[in-house]
Formats: sequence, structure tokens, C-alpha cells
Amino acid sequence: MKALVIGAGIGGVSAAAALKQQGIECEIFEAVKAIKPVGAAISVWSNGVKCMNHLGMGSIMDRLGGPMHYVAYKDGINNSLMTQFSLSPLVEAVGERPCPVSRADLQEQMIDWWGKDSIQFGKRLESLEQNANGVTAYFTDGTSAHGDFVIAADGTHSKARKHVLGHDVERRYAGYVNWNGLVDVSDDIAPPNQWTMFVGEGKRVSVMPIANNRFYFFFDVPLPLGLDEDRTTVKQDLTGYFEGWASPVQTLIQAINPDTTNRIEIHDIEPFDQLVKGRIALLGDSAHSTTPDIGQGGCSALEDAVVLGQCFAKIKDIEAALKEYEAARRFRVKDLVLKARKRCDVTHGKDMSETLAWYDELKVESGEGIIDGLKKTILGGPLA
Repeated sequence: MKALVIGAGIGGVSAAAALKQQGIECEIFEAVKAIKPVGAAISVWSNGVKCMNHLGMGSIMDRLGGPMHYVAYKDGINNSLMTQFSLSPLVEAVGERPCPVSRADLQEQMIDWWGKDSIQFGKRLESLEQNANGVTAYFTDGTSAHGDFVIAADGTHSKARKHVLGHDVERRYAGYVNWNGLVDVSDDIAPPNQWTMFVGEGKRVSVMPIANNRFYFFFDVPLPLGLDEDRTTVKQDLTGYFEGWASPVQTLIQAINPDTTNRIEIHDIEPFDQLVKGRIALLGDSAHSTTPDIGQGGCSALEDAVVLGQCFAKIKDIEAALKEYEAARRFRVKDLVLKARKRCDVTHGKDMSETLAWYDELKVESGEGIIDGLKKTILGGPLA
């Protein structure tokens, strides 16, 4: 039995790893000639770390995971502490720590773990054709490949999605722009073992520790779509958007490297129920493109891969196994997309009265409420 995996990102490599555990041969095809991750880092919460362990890649998380032991929310304007708490109760409750990691390092090490020479790069999918004998993938370079089934992990702009749904879907602008990158850890910005968030005016600034004494940072600002801004104006833009904010935020702005800072207009896709058609299955962002507001985008792709492997472990018929995968995942991933959307709206001032009420809640939050929410999301995964 042979699977064609379209995409060598987190979802694609993890899917191949899960299928390989079941004795299924996999060929991975990646559109780009060299992986260039969108985003500087990624929050791999405990459910995602458990999936990496299950797939045999837990040592990658051990190497790359930052020392995130505490969480704090601060008023972005006056720098006053709103709430601060330890993540130890969460780790004890779910049995694994969260690991914020460099996205580039994670993808590179996952590819190295699989075997870079075993991945075909520069293979951009053009179309898929399936029949009773399997699926043929056609690529824009004129080549093709045939397998018994296809796992399409080709991202939010998925070419394979239309072959499953029968129609194109539009991405939905979430209403805010995100800048992100990496800086050296500095006590002038935040403690080196804490995820620190500065909030105010429907905006958000965050620093999260990753390995090698670095902070992953991001800035969120509600803005119209399509503004003429790029890396050349990043410090000027952020200085304007965060004028009057506290000194740690100003220090962070001055510390960033414009050449390695990403500016992303955040989108998601309306959840849909069909993840499979015959011998073609969607996985990761192709199946459930979400905003990053609850940190579950990469985690849900890892969960997809684990469930895919579990389905083939108990069902040997390809189409039946893929339908079982769809049944096991479609409600979970829809829930995560909608949870992220709801959190996005509150965080970014869609209704400012709700956002201000959230700020007030943070000032009396002991940490138990936030940890309870994280715990429910994590334990909803396949390896609870």
C-alpha cells in the first residue's frame, strides 16, 4: 500500500510518520524548492507535544521547546500586572508541557528526521485524478505520481481541497494584522521563562521563550486588509500603532530585525464537514485553516496525523479508514476553528465592550479559569 503525501510541512511529515508506523509506504511531494516557513515560531501545546512523542519525534520537542513556565498579562499602556500564574497545574493535569518552538527549526528537524533526500521538492500540485485503482497526482512541472491514496497537507491555499469539496472556498479575513519574529531574550522586555502578553485598545503584544535564549514575539493590530506596508517600514509602523505604550513594548520594537520580521494579514476558512472524498483526504490547514488565537493550528495537524494512523491500525480498507478519519476529526477541528475565531474577536476589539470586559476579568483572574480552558482543549485531543 502506498500513500502520496502532498506537502512537507508539519502536517505532511507527521502524516507520513503516522502511516509509516502502520507499514504504509509514503512518498512526500513539496511545492517549493526550499522550505520557507510562514511565521517565526509556533506554540505547540501539550496535545501537540504528545502527538510528536507518539510519532517518534519527541526528541525534537525536547531540543527546541522553550522554558515557558509562567503566563502573565500586563496592561500595555501602563505596564501594570493584570494576572500572573504558573503553568505547573496545567502540566500536571494533562501530563505534558507546552513547547513554543522556532517554526523553521521544527520543520527542518522534522524533514531531517524523515530524510530530506526522500522528499521530492519543487512538485507543485496541479490536479488529482482517482479511480478504483488509486489516485494520480499531476504536478505543474509535467510529472505525475500514482499511489493507492492521497493525503493532501498542502496548506491554506490547498489545490487538493477542490477535489474533495467540488468547489473553491474563500479565505475570511479575521480583521487584524500580525507581525512576528525572533529577538534575544531581555529582562527589559519580559522574564525569560514566561509567556508575557501586553494588551490594550484591542491590540496585543506577546513574547514567548523558545530554545537558545530567544523570544518569539508578535504584535497584533486590528487593521483594514491590503495596506501598503512591508518589512522596510516595520519599526515605523509599529511605533505608530503602539505610541504611548509601556517601555517594554518600545524596547521590543527597537530590538526587532526588520529583515526577519513577518507581516501577515490573518485569515481563516469557514469550517466544512467533508474532509475526504474516496481516496483523497485533507489534513492540516487544507482541512481546517484557522487563526492562531488559541495556538492550535499546528497541534490540530499533528492530531490529524495521529488519528489517521489510528484509523489505518484498525481498518485496512483504504476508503473505510479514510472515512473513519473524517468522522473522528470533523467535529473536533470545526470546534477549534470556531473557538479561535471567538477568541480572536474578543482579543481584537470586534465589540470593544466585550474586549474591555475581558480586560477587567484578567485583573481578577487567578489563572484557574485560563488553565481550565487550556486543559479542556488539550484533553479533547486523541491522546488525552
